Amino acid sequence: DAKVAKPAPAPNTIKYGLNQVTSCVEQKKAKLVVIAHDVEPVELVVWLPTLCRKMNVPYIIVKGKSRLGEVVHKKTATCLAITSVDAGDVTSLASIAASA
Repeated sequence: DAKVAKPAPAPNTIKYGLNQVTSCVEQKKAKLVVIAHDVEPVELVVWLPTLCRKMNVPYIIVKGKSRLGEVVHKKTATCLAITSVDAGDVTSLASIAASA
């Protein structure tokens, strides 16, 4: 009798970087997009809120790209996309997304 291993559930992920966030939004995998306010040059992310509105993905703009970098263990990050959360955090994410 061989025991069959169940596949592990997909891990909760945060995608960062403009290209990965863009593809997550376009594929509608992103649950929430977080954009830094101090991206230089601003033309890099100025179109991202429009894309999020078009794809019905909630987004928020936060102070400081260094704060976003701390989340993903980098020096800075221009934007993040939250793709999944734990079952206990779904209501928190929904309330943040509703206020975004």
